[in-house]
Amino acid sequence: MLQPKRTKYRRPQKNARKGNAQRGNQLAFGSFGIKSLETHWITARQIEAARVAMTRYMQREGQSWIRIFPDKPITKKPADVRMGKGKGDPVGYVFPITPGRIIFEIEGVSYEIAKEALRLAAQKLPVTTKFIVRRDYDKNA
Repeated sequence: MLQPKRTKYRRPQKNARKGNAQRGNQLAFGSFGIKSLETHWITARQIEAARVAMTRYMQREGQSWIRIFPDKPITKKPADVRMGKGKGDPVGYVFPITPGRIIFEIEGVSYEIAKEALRLAAQKLPVTTKFIVRRDYDKNA
């Protein structure tokens, strides 16, 4: 699973999640991609599950890119613990996604395979997504 080698702070604050993606909102590597339409936290497990679903359907043809990386630690206190006594321990990493952010990109497969592979990947994610195609892509070529 994806996680940073080290972080500056072990237990960060939650922060506000508003506005649209200012970067990472254009296709940069592949001809096809999925774009987020809402704000949410995507966990490292969800990213990995989506990646596996996508690559299995593509039968390891073509190339894929993961355009997000979970670098925000999330903490949780154990069950049956009273209030107070500090913040909980880190349990995983998330990526706070905003609308317009590209999540996955694909290159080297047909339009139909790419659309289905990205649909399967999108089912594993907690956000609604939109399938996008590079502007200069020719479906008939």
